[in-house]
Amino acid sequence: MRFLTAVWLAAFSSFHLCSAATADDWRLRTIYQVFTDRFAVSNNTEAEPCDPAKGQYCGGSWQGIIDKLDYIQNLGFSAIWISPITQQLPQYTPDYSSYHGYWQQNLFELNPHFGTVSDLQSLSDAVHERGMYLMVDVVVNHFAWDGPENQINYSDFTPFNDPKYYHPYCLIEDYTDANDSVIQDCWLGDDQVTLPDLRTEDDDIIDEFTSWIQGLVANYSVDGLRIDSALNVDPGFFDKFVPSSGVFATGELMDGLTSVACGYERAIGSILNYPTYFPLIRAFESPTGSIGQLVDQINGIKMTCQDPTTLGSFSENHDVPRFASTTDDMSLAKNVLAYTLLTDGIPIVYQGQEQHLSGNGTPYNREALWTTSYNTSATLYTFTQTLNQIRTQAIFSSTNYTTYNNYVIYQDLHTLAMRKGYNGSQIITVLSNLGVFGSNYTLSLSATETGYTAGMDVTELLGCTNTTVDNSNTLEVRMGQGLPKVFYPTELLAGSGMCGTIKTVPTTSGFITPGGSPPSSPSSPIPSRTPLGKATSTATPTWFHMFASTLAVFILQYWLA
Repeated sequence: MRFLTAVWLAAFSSFHLCSAATADDWRLRTIYQVFTDRFAVSNNTEAEPCDPAKGQYCGGSWQGIIDKLDYIQNLGFSAIWISPITQQLPQYTPDYSSYHGYWQQNLFELNPHFGTVSDLQSLSDAVHERGMYLMVDVVVNHFAWDGPENQINYSDFTPFNDPKYYHPYCLIEDYTDANDSVIQDCWLGDDQVTLPDLRTEDDDIIDEFTSWIQGLVANYSVDGLRIDSALNVDPGFFDKFVPSSGVFATGELMDGLTSVACGYERAIGSILNYPTYFPLIRAFESPTGSIGQLVDQINGIKMTCQDPTTLGSFSENHDVPRFASTTDDMSLAKNVLAYTLLTDGIPIVYQGQEQHLSGNGTPYNREALWTTSYNTSATLYTFTQTLNQIRTQAIFSSTNYTTYNNYVIYQDLHTLAMRKGYNGSQIITVLSNLGVFGSNYTLSLSATETGYTAGMDVTELLGCTNTTVDNSNTLEVRMGQGLPKVFYPTELLAGSGMCGTIKTVPTTSGFITPGGSPPSSPSSPIPSRTPLGKATSTATPTWFHMFASTLAVFILQYWLA
């Protein structure tokens, strides 16, 4: 059957006619965040020891990603997000090197540490041949210089090679006491590595970036963007930049204020859900965590943001401490992952979370993944596979699952129960912060809470146990060892291969198919600079690649079952 799968994928991916991926398409996806320098070296390169504390390039590359796509796809992910691709500040500095990709100096050249034009094209090809999406991290807020502000040689920057393109020097020293003007106009960084802040409110800056992003998307068949430091960019910048890109974009705002984050969500279309990230971690880092604060935040996001179902749901990334640095409790780790993949939004898992890596903040949370030997038997690797399969099955078997607003149906000091999905196809997720030594107890959920009615057969998908809703319309949930529980109507598992059901190839009949961008053959790395930078080509998508992309996602589910 794997041969049959490969044949179908090869047949459909040969049609390079597609439509740009929209928010509707991205809701159907789950994203694996690849930190390019630390994910994988190529198969013909020997991996060197990598000490994240030293902040040096460790050799990860685009070819390395290609060689390990099986590892990602077998986890059940249908998209990858890679580090910024542009040419970086070349020196090793007192603040380490630019291995992360956020210290760019030239928009129109690639980072040679990650590979060549051909390598990036090949990565895009390889991703799309699997029916997956490619998201690229982009930096529009600043450039980078090794040294203090008064020593910057602006002629080293391309294309913004004059001080007139930048705000006057001032450092952001305290976000908690800063107004919008300070946050948007002052500089990130320090006096070791200064990050000149671009005047993103100016038309010439907007036009340059607009032309650049059109070329990048077209030349590398990019399906989505993650916009770094979006909080520091003038919100009006996104009015032209995002639509001009032609693809879905999500913005980074490391801000826990819902009102601020949702304001940028309306400007960009999506944000990484930091307002929920902070109470999520606090709720599950120990049995004393506040479930109530998390519930308040879930409700606050729904009331304030325009569309919570397009937000990036995450519990780890390269800028925050690993969850395992706060606790090594495996049950708590499972609860956090279950929330991340089964709540509203587009789930994102940071490389190494599936291996329970434990780096405590930057730079320690940027470990080389090859130190894990890419263990596909690791507890959280197989757990993540299952969660991805659950979400895929819900999308496949349900109507408008991804746009249904998840809501809390029960809470107490240690338990959170949520519902996502319409009657007859809803998932009920029950989470606990008691940890691995948590006591056994039974939670009774009514039909008002679950939507399940008397006599309905449901399956707990993490333990593969079946139960029938009793005559009083009550679902009895037996909790223990702090483990999460996920319930789903048993009849909807037919053909999924989950929990002992017989596997059949899924069909896309009646399903909203996601878009995708086809591999193309750019003639330059990133569109070479004509006046203010012009794209060298434009993307030409069709429905057929959309169909192929969706088919690949559901064949993957069958393959993994």
